[in-house]
Amino acid sequence: MLTPSNFQRATGVSDALRDKWFPRTAASMSSFGINTPLRQAHFLAQVGHESAGFTKVEEGLNYSENALTAMFGKRITVAQAKAYGRNAEHAANQKMIANIIYANRNGNGDVASGDGYRYRGRGLIQITGKANYAALSGQLSADVVANPDLLTENLQAAMSAAAWWKNHGLNELADLDDVTRITKVINGGTNGLDDRKSRLLKAKGILCST
Repeated sequence: MLTPSNFQRATGVSDALRDKWFPRTAASMSSFGINTPLRQAHFLAQVGHESAGFTKVEEGLNYSENALTAMFGKRITVAQAKAYGRNAEHAANQKMIANIIYANRNGNGDVASGDGYRYRGRGLIQITGKANYAALSGQLSADVVANPDLLTENLQAAMSAAAWWKNHGLNELADLDDVTRITKVINGGTNGLDDRKSRLLKAKGILCST
């Protein structure tokens, strides 16, 4: 059974973050079938990574010019990276960065639509893209398409992560103890895999040993 104490030990969060996130995370996991120690360990490890240890519920886009070309070279031109990325001449234009790199992806419109920034990553698992927001609308008690900032609120930040997790078959992958496949579903690649594995090892040591 997940308790405030083993939640805190499994995630390594502070007392304040434990008090803030345990009730919301526990309720969310219960609502979406994340109901075994192994499923819970995988979920807490992944959302712990995505939210920087339960401290961030909104995507940061403060990319440097060089980081933009390195990470998103297929989606952004060198000229755009120079114009909008952080460099010695100016701060990052995070709104334009999001509108460019997320244009015409996951249900978003083109750059001019503003959907990229409007539906940037939010929640404990960084829900990104209009289609992913829309898919959650029937599962959450909120219209997150009309008001995407609702996913930064504590309960919806947790509920959206758990709903997305279930919708993408991650309970079943957790049953297989396959952290790499789970990471690829969430991330599209294996960014941060070492940290995710480290968090999982810690969570399993607490939740799966009793």
